[in-house]
Amino acid sequence: MSLAHAKVIDIHAHAVLEETFGTAGEFGPELTEEDGVPVFRIGSYKLRGVKYRGSAFMDPQVRVAAMNRAGIDWQLLSPNPLTYFHFIPAAEAIAFCRRHNDTMAEMVNARTDRLGGAAALPMQDIPAAIAELRRAVTDLGLKAAYIGTDMPQGLDDPRMDTFYETVCELDVPLFIHPAPAGIDGPAASPALSKYELDIMLGFTMQESTAVATLLFGGVLHRHPTLDICISHGGGALALVWGRLEHAAHKRAWAPDHLQRDGAFAEQLGRLWYDIHMHDERAVELLVERVGTDRLVYGTNFAGWDAPEKFRMPTMDVPLADNARRLLRG
Repeated sequence: MSLAHAKVIDIHAHAVLEETFGTAGEFGPELTEEDGVPVFRIGSYKLRGVKYRGSAFMDPQVRVAAMNRAGIDWQLLSPNPLTYFHFIPAAEAIAFCRRHNDTMAEMVNARTDRLGGAAALPMQDIPAAIAELRRAVTDLGLKAAYIGTDMPQGLDDPRMDTFYETVCELDVPLFIHPAPAGIDGPAASPALSKYELDIMLGFTMQESTAVATLLFGGVLHRHPTLDICISHGGGALALVWGRLEHAAHKRAWAPDHLQRDGAFAEQLGRLWYDIHMHDERAVELLVERVGTDRLVYGTNFAGWDAPEKFRMPTMDVPLADNARRLLRG
């Protein structure tokens, strides 16, 4: 099997790489045990109870065996959202990303029939992020750029334009996925600290905010060949579509290029959407809004919210063909 011939392509699969441990200085990452419970530490943040070692997250043989059982032919592996490190000192982030990308490339290049990799990038230093993306794509053979929703500068900051131009020049997609707020950046609302709402609702808020920022900030307008894929169906985009579209026509700050009839839908139709959403009705609403040509299949493979049974949704286009277009495969 290969990307070119795969019938089921999963673009939402995070990896944890042992070789990166300790490469971000005091921020780790570090995997230890406390009272027999695994603890993954990133700075002062600790994730308890997730078995990384010996799991599909860290062992490619275990991963491929699990893919076989699930009927997944090919996966794009991406950085763990806990280790984006977009807010730590640039030197530590650069060191981590270089080791991450070297290790990721070594792992996936040994199994190109089943795996591909996305690059971690130090987004607090845009020139360094550009240099690392060039190295990751041209020297290492990684297939995509992968960043969080939040960083010191916004997604619509003019300083980001040179980064987006490089993504277009290298002809790779850019994946955007949230992380729990407060790991190495600003803390979330205290209300999100209960019941893991920082993951369940916080992620949705970050994704929705990212989509609106890209839209109203003119990023898609300025970079017409930029391919961006947003996780989890773009957050609440399909639900708040009407409110955002109304603002595009009524608010004084709305950019001129969104004033034309149909421009709002046209711009949001430019994005790609991972449909790991847990709700067929939500997927149906997203399809109603953006169609099916830019939807791709994702699972958060081995994660807490991965489906118990992997089942491709029924679409009028094969999602694997969409993924091949997105990944230039």
